[in-house]
Amino acid sequence: MTHIGAIILGFIEGATEFIPISSSGHLIVARQLLGENIAGGLSFDAILQLATSCALLVYFWRDILRIIKTAWLFVCRKPIEQKEKVLLYAIILGTIPAVIFGLLLEKQMDTIFRNVHLVTLTLIAGSLLFWYAQKHSQKLSARTVLAESGLTVGKGIKIGFYQCLALLPGVSRSGATISGGLLLGLTQNEAVRFSFLLSIPVLFGSGLKKLFEVRHELFSSAYGSALLLGSVVAFVTGLIAINFLIKYLKNHNLNVFIWYRIVLAIIILLFL
Repeated sequence: MTHIGAIILGFIEGATEFIPISSSGHLIVARQLLGENIAGGLSFDAILQLATSCALLVYFWRDILRIIKTAWLFVCRKPIEQKEKVLLYAIILGTIPAVIFGLLLEKQMDTIFRNVHLVTLTLIAGSLLFWYAQKHSQKLSARTVLAESGLTVGKGIKIGFYQCLALLPGVSRSGATISGGLLLGLTQNEAVRFSFLLSIPVLFGSGLKKLFEVRHELFSSAYGSALLLGSVVAFVTGLIAINFLIKYLKNHNLNVFIWYRIVLAIIILLFL
C-alpha cells in the first residue's frame, strides 16, 4: 500500500461512508483502478471505517452522551424518559442483525463480495430501493400518516435488518437504513438521524475487530504509516460529509444520489 494510494482510499472512504452512494463499492472500484487489490483489503477498509466513525463521535457527541446517560440510568434502575428509552433499545436491538450476519458472511465479504460486477448490480438495486422508499414516504405524507410517525423499538429492529443489506458492497449503509426508516413511516429527518446513530456500534465494532487482527502488521513502517495517513484523511473527510448530508437532506430528497449511482453503475459496466 503506497502513501498516495492510502490518501486516495481514505478520501473516498470519508466522502462516501455516510453519503448513500456506497463506500465499499467505491473502494473496490478505486482499488481496481489503482492496482491496490492487496490481500487483507477488507481489514484496511474496515480500519478506514473506524477512523471515519470517529467523525460521528465528534458530530453527534451530545446525542451519544445522552444515550450513555440513558444506559446508566437504566443500569441504576432510575426513571428514564420514554423517548430516550426507545432510542437506546432501538440502537441496541437494531445492531444485533448486522453483527450476526456480518460474522456469518465475513469470509464472503473479503472474497466473493469484493467484485466490481457485483457492485454494478447492487448500485442499481440500491437505487431502486431508495426510489421506492421515497415514493412510499411521499404517499404516507400525502395521507398525513406521518403525523403519527416516530421511532419505536420495533422499527429500530427492522431498520437493523435493512442495515444488513450494507454487507453487500454497492448498497450503502446510510442509504439502506434511511430507506428502511422511510418505508416504516419515519420522516426523512428522523430516518437520517437514526441511520447515523445506528451505524456507530457496527462501524466501531468491525473496525476495532480488524484493527486487532492486523495489529502485528502495524509495526511495519510502510503499512502502518499508510494506514495512519489514510485514517486521518478519512476522519476529516467524513466529518465534512456528515455535515453536508444532514444539511442537504433537510431540503432535498435522495434523487441526486440515485442518479449518481445509476450513472456510476453504467460506467463500471462499460469500462471495468
